Amino acid sequence: MSLLAHPAEDPSSEPIPGAADGRAHLFNDRTAERYRHSVSDGVGLVASTVARTTRPFTGVTPAELAPEISGIDLDRPLGDPAAALDELERVYLKDAVYFHHPRYLAHLNCPVVIPALLGEAVLSAVNSSLDTWDQSAGGTLIERRLIDWTAARLGLGEAADGIFTSGGTQSNLHAMLLARDEACKLVEKETAAAGAPLTKPQILPRLRILASQASHFSIAKAAAVLGLGYEAVIPVPCDQERRMRTVALAHELDRCRREGLVVMAVVATAGTTDFGSIDPLPEIADLCARAGAWLHVDAAYGCGLLVSPRRRHLLDGIERADSVTVDYHKSFFQPVSSSAVLVRDRTTLSHATYHADYLNPARSAERLIPNQVDKSLQTTRRFDALKLWLTLRVMGADAVGELFDEVVDRAAEAWRLLDADPRYEVVTRPQLSTLVFRYTGGSADPGLLDLANLHAREALAASGEAVVAGTVVDGAHHLKFTLLNPETSLGDIAHVLDLIACHAEQYLSSPHAAEPEFTRARAS
Repeated sequence: MSLLAHPAEDPSSEPIPGAADGRAHLFNDRTAERYRHSVSDGVGLVASTVARTTRPFTGVTPAELAPEISGIDLDRPLGDPAAALDELERVYLKDAVYFHHPRYLAHLNCPVVIPALLGEAVLSAVNSSLDTWDQSAGGTLIERRLIDWTAARLGLGEAADGIFTSGGTQSNLHAMLLARDEACKLVEKETAAAGAPLTKPQILPRLRILASQASHFSIAKAAAVLGLGYEAVIPVPCDQERRMRTVALAHELDRCRREGLVVMAVVATAGTTDFGSIDPLPEIADLCARAGAWLHVDAAYGCGLLVSPRRRHLLDGIERADSVTVDYHKSFFQPVSSSAVLVRDRTTLSHATYHADYLNPARSAERLIPNQVDKSLQTTRRFDALKLWLTLRVMGADAVGELFDEVVDRAAEAWRLLDADPRYEVVTRPQLSTLVFRYTGGSADPGLLDLANLHAREALAASGEAVVAGTVVDGAHHLKFTLLNPETSLGDIAHVLDLIACHAEQYLSSPHAAEPEFTRARAS
């Protein structure tokens, strides 16, 4: 029997549309016009959807939307891009959460600038992989130029380098990997000189990371991934402004030294997720220098200050960091994903280097071929740098910085509004563009106010009128505005505050709110 023989066809089976002409869907010189029309239709659909969007969200529930999507037979293609776009409008675009809307006030999701969307279209079509030169060529050099530009803005010096990543979580993991291996190298050298050499497995249990109580959870996750365990991260208390207390940091550094523990890294945050707080970077850098500890600054949120015409001074001290995380997709108005980790000393990036014969053999480095995979935790990697490149080439850094300054200005105005409103209490005065607050009117029962704030957030999202975030501060439920849209006006914010108060008051006046406290607690 020939291996090329075809199995007998089942006469009862119906042909699957589009299954036989797969080559017609490949993007190449023969299908360029089909690509042009398909992408144009997709862009047109998105543009028309955004143009008529009047709310950030429809309020759709998982129970309502899940049957629509689970009912689609993925083994029966539609065969027609227009039909697929119609279906996509029904199951995704219609109910998507739109960050461009001025009353989206929830998470660190920014509206995006058009030059970056142009870059997204180009990079997706060309599909360069930024691991090796022979897969990216000019893309490699563009990414390197942007890393150098960012390092110069940070003030890290001539020996600095870095790599683009998928986001702040990966950037922080990468930085902690470098800090861990630098610490191990130092301990190995010291113990060998003392005649009692230790191996890395013996050193790892002694390593500690000091980070503020308000630092991002990815630091703890990085410790777990790196084999140190969550308990290796020591939380350092914060002051009332949710900034790391340097007195407490000094105490922990001293305690670790006395107990024979090795502080592999101190993590300072320039823009905490909940409060936008910026730790006192110069003082922390002084303590790290005296202790010989690696200083990592998580500036995923606050990196927009690098291009701020008026607030760059808020990052003073960041130039003394050993590593820095920046998220362009937070405060540079870039589409996800677009992040980077940068280091003061490019030689430390070698801790992530592995030479594979098929990809980046050692002889490539000897011939000075610029392979980005030598620095990265990823192998195949998108050309996300192109989005930032086109943004800078079309708009310029000052224009981006002015947009970020606008949202910081708006947060300051919103704080004054909240601070004067007897219905609310606000936790801290913002340094960046985040406000954490709590509805307090109508009841003195903390548990009931917790439920009222939770209800107000959920009811607001269900209405689709606005989307706000929530968090817990000192055991109590709070609400959060994260302002990243320059189009958000003080009028928008005042309107959302009125909506929140209305939903909270309705809850407090409902029969449910009159239940005994223990019943409410069990229900929540």
